Amino acid sequence: MDITQILGYVGALCIGIILGLIGGGGSILTVPILVYLLYLNPVTATAYSLFVVGVSALVGAIHNIRKGLVDFRTAIVFAIPALLAVYATRKFVVPNIPERLFSIGDYVITKDIGIMIFFAIIMLFASVSMIFSKRKELPKETIVRYNYPIIFLEGIIVGALTGIVGAGGGFLIIPALVLLAKLPMKKAVATSLLIIAIKSLIGFIGDIENLAIDWTFLLKFTSLSILGIFIGMWFTNFIDGKKLKKGFGWFVLIMGIYIIIKEFTK
Repeated sequence: MDITQILGYVGALCIGIILGLIGGGGSILTVPILVYLLYLNPVTATAYSLFVVGVSALVGAIHNIRKGLVDFRTAIVFAIPALLAVYATRKFVVPNIPERLFSIGDYVITKDIGIMIFFAIIMLFASVSMIFSKRKELPKETIVRYNYPIIFLEGIIVGALTGIVGAGGGFLIIPALVLLAKLPMKKAVATSLLIIAIKSLIGFIGDIENLAIDWTFLLKFTSLSILGIFIGMWFTNFIDGKKLKKGFGWFVLIMGIYIIIKEFTK
């Protein structure tokens, strides 16, 4: 095992720590770590990321269910179209993306390069959401209302994006739950983890028939991430995760720009 691979496993621990500290965002680092430090191809990396993200989110969701913070009705309304979209994307869309997408002069954009560039663009949007977020807590007595057509459409979009890039999409789900279902922020964050867990794991099921899964590696990586979540939760006793979120957003922004430059200069 070389130093780069060791850093990859340290990265798995860091993903969990970030999730434990700020309640989301850390999973967006999973694909870059798997691709650039552990040398997986992007299609496999996005599949593995779905499993890591799904299991990690499930750990957080169980913790929130015990605290009574999860709104199950909202989770079901949002999750059904999302899980159908993510499963269909992983099962039918991703395997059928052509290996050669298009050319820019002599530079050929392949399937792997295209996925990483698209992923980097999602990272840029996520980073902006973290850096400039000014979400206000709604009153606890706010009545939950459902705009079913918009929630259904949002679920499909988030599910498809999750299927392509392997990230949880919390930066899209949480605003949707606050604005469309009028959930208080704490409940929106808690409920989003359950939605992310369900759709990510369902999406991963769509990959099992298309990819050879290295379960030993995947379970080892995921276990480190889960360990990191508990370390991160412990750190919250001493560190305010909200104050770290903006700084982490800048880090994600830099990472997204780095990936775009790296892929275009191969």
